[in-house]
Amino acid sequence: MAYTVSGDDCVSPMPLGHTAPLAEAVRDLAELGYDGVEVQVREVGAQDAEALTRTVETAGLKVLGIGTGPVAAQDRLTLTDPSPDVRRHALFRLLGAARLAGELGVPVSLGQTRGTFLPGLEDMQRLWAERAVAQLAEEAAARGSRLLLEPQSRANTSLWHTPEEAVAVIESLDAPAGLVLDTHHLDAEGVDAVRAVTDHTGVTGCLQLAAASTRGPLTVGDPRLPALISALRTGGFTGWLTLEHTQEGDSTKAAARSWTALTDAVSALS
Repeated sequence: MAYTVSGDDCVSPMPLGHTAPLAEAVRDLAELGYDGVEVQVREVGAQDAEALTRTVETAGLKVLGIGTGPVAAQDRLTLTDPSPDVRRHALFRLLGAARLAGELGVPVSLGQTRGTFLPGLEDMQRLWAERAVAQLAEEAAARGSRLLLEPQSRANTSLWHTPEEAVAVIESLDAPAGLVLDTHHLDAEGVDAVRAVTDHTGVTGCLQLAAASTRGPLTVGDPRLPALISALRTGGFTGWLTLEHTQEGDSTKAAARSWTALTDAVSALS
């Protein structure tokens, strides 16, 4: 079990993760019982691995994955921007994240940084994104990492909204890649989360969880949780679960609520 945190390179905490600085956040999450963290990064490279590892492991946790949301969310850099300089800068940032992930021996994920379409440029923008994703996947594999592509809702990106669309992309790559499935984005696209997990466990490296209607912390008794966990077990899931949701003003309480809800669901199946 992991929780979303922001790397020290971020301009501000990501809104769906722990709001404290990294060193404080990992101490808090370790006390609650989490195994590790998914670190959202903005501007990093392989040279940052030692410091990140030291901060996280000092608290007794592990880095389980590297996320790249802040590249777009904080600096507005995407792979489909009309400006070639912006696209190059976005890819440069993503390649740095892949090199960091390789040093850590964990996957790197791609979500909203792929960007959105503009009228009349859709075909060209799709080509730009496909070429960049292929390069990113190859770089990740060469560095000992693996790219995980996250299907996201139309509110976030114009590309690859369903698991099937994302699977088609990763199957076209010459490097190994997988999926991140996020219950919020699946819900937003009208995709049944349990069915998606059941169908795609074999290529899923991470499942991100949030409350169905609010995208807040999980609640005890959420009927989806036992079904999701059962689907993961049946499919031989070997990745990690990330709690990625709003913090409702108090990250410690939010993380504790989600921890309790998820461990309760696991216990109910034991």
